[in-house]
Amino acid sequence: MRNLALHLSYLGSAYHGWQTQKTEVTVQETMEEALSLVCGHRVKLTGCGRTDAGVHAMHYCANFRTDCAIPVEKVPLAVNARLPGDIAVKACCEVDEGFNAISSCIQKEYVYRIHNSRIPDPFLENRVCFYPQRLDIDNMSRAAEAFVGTHDFAAVRSVGTETRSTVRTVYWCEAKKEGEMITVRICADGFLYNMVRAIVGTLVFASYGKLQPEEIPHLLELGDRRLTGPTMPPGGLYMNRVWYEGSAGVLMGTADAEGRPLLER
Repeated sequence: MRNLALHLSYLGSAYHGWQTQKTEVTVQETMEEALSLVCGHRVKLTGCGRTDAGVHAMHYCANFRTDCAIPVEKVPLAVNARLPGDIAVKACCEVDEGFNAISSCIQKEYVYRIHNSRIPDPFLENRVCFYPQRLDIDNMSRAAEAFVGTHDFAAVRSVGTETRSTVRTVYWCEAKKEGEMITVRICADGFLYNMVRAIVGTLVFASYGKLQPEEIPHLLELGDRRLTGPTMPPGGLYMNRVWYEGSAGVLMGTADAEGRPLLER
């Protein structure tokens, strides 16, 4: 059987996250139904990570195994014809037998978008976090720098999924403002449940002076979720990039033509 990798994107507003659930509509379930029709057999997808209800993906990778002979270049058109308009397969390639979209991933980047304006934009509904109170981007930027490095991130994760360790390495964390839009970019070797949204909430707290950026390393050491910022709404969060080596990295645009990962920003 062939092992195929998909490069897809989706708007998560109508879905209860990526992972299939018993009573809720999810991206994985919707994708598997479309792929099963194309391949002529039941398809089981492995995604590169769990995105929560209402969270989006600019770039997402999933793989599946099939004995269907459809050429990889025809997979996107065939699957997209059976998908709703808020999910799109961009490309497909064959990968090594041992490739797994989640365990083969080297690192991931999320972005969180805040519309910092007194007036909401109806065309951004569920696509950004609308925040009418003025935010201090300088304080947010200083706070973001404090999360870079290898730390125990238990202080910025929500209880919901079990994990062997809460230690992760953040390669970059930055907050920038252009006009009324604040964008927070976070890249790490892995993420805990609601970690990005809790980090952004902590940056918002730092903006208000409810905590100082210099306090963050100590708060991470304490590991107490109650001492850091709130979990921000899901609509502003996007999975932005995922890194692999080999053909999957080329597919996702995070490796060069020879499959060497492009790990720089």
